[in-house]
Amino acid sequence: MKVILLQDVKSLGKKGEVVKASDAYARNVLFAKGLAIEANNKNLNDLKLQIRHKEKMEEENLKAAEEMAEKLKSVKVEVSIKTGKEGRTFGSVSTKEISAAAKQQLGLDLDKKKMQLEESIKSLGVHEVPVRLHSKVTGILRVSVVEE
Repeated sequence: MKVILLQDVKSLGKKGEVVKASDAYARNVLFAKGLAIEANNKNLNDLKLQIRHKEKMEEENLKAAEEMAEKLKSVKVEVSIKTGKEGRTFGSVSTKEISAAAKQQLGLDLDKKKMQLEESIKSLGVHEVPVRLHSKVTGILRVSVVEE
């Protein structure tokens, strides 16, 4: 019997796959636990529609991420930090501060966890911070660090 998996089944396959299972296993385990449904014409058509919808949503998310990356190229966020004599800084600028400044100054809601700083910014000047917007898109945000 052919079934469409609704969840990942360890020995059978992944969610959304059409697989062959014995009639008894399908009825007594897969259908009973809600792990699969029968692969009839209606259910196969519904699966195709769900796959198309998912692909369309992924395409829209990718397009939105690319647009955001273009927008990030043209903007700059300003963050202030305390400094001592000879321009030495006290502390550093973290992704949390950059994210808060971007939201306040530009109205952009950037996740601090998606900013890929190798180490905190500890000097004055303009720094480029890579921001992971999508699995395929990384934008560059320019951060200007100035004296407080």
